[in-house]
Amino acid sequence: MSNRAEIRLSGTGGQGIILGGILLAEGAILDGKEVVQTQSYGPEARGGASKAEVIISDREILYPKVVTPKYLLLMSQEAARLYAKSVAKDGLIIMDETTVTELPEVETRVVRVPLTRLARETIGNEMTANIMAIGALAAAGGIVTKESLEEAIRMRLARIAAINIEALRLGWEWGLR
Repeated sequence: MSNRAEIRLSGTGGQGIILGGILLAEGAILDGKEVVQTQSYGPEARGGASKAEVIISDREILYPKVVTPKYLLLMSQEAARLYAKSVAKDGLIIMDETTVTELPEVETRVVRVPLTRLARETIGNEMTANIMAIGALAAAGGIVTKESLEEAIRMRLARIAAINIEALRLGWEWGLR
C-alpha cells in the first residue's frame, strides 16, 4: 500500500496560502516523493477564500484530488467553518489561534499555534506566518524534512530566504511540541 498524505492549506487571500502549498510540494519533491499541488482562491486578491492542496506519495499519484485531508492548516475563521469537519479522524489540524477563535468540535488532533502573532512579535513580519505554518505542519505530521523545506525556500525566495528560514524553524519547533 502506498504512503499517501493529503494536505489542505486554507485561509484568505494575502496570507500566502498558495505559496505555502508550493513550498510544501517543492520540499516533498526534494525528498524524492511524488507530488500533486493544486490551488484555488476567490476573485478578490486579498480577503477572499484561499486554498492550496498537496498530495504527497511514495508511488505514482493516480487521482490528483484531495478527498479527505489527513493534514489541515486553518489560517482564518472562514477556513475553520468550511474545512474543519473534513479532516480524517486520525489526522492533524494546525490552527492559527491568532486568526481562528472558534473551532467546530472535531475528532482529530489539533495543534494550536499563534502563528500570526508569533510572526509579528518574533520574526517582525506577519507575512512569514504562512512559512511558520508549513514548518509546524511538516514537523507535527512528519510530512517533509526541514532540510528540504529550507532548500525550497532558498530556491523560490532567494532574496528573502533568511527571514523565511527563521520563520520555518520557529514553526518547526512549535510543531514538535
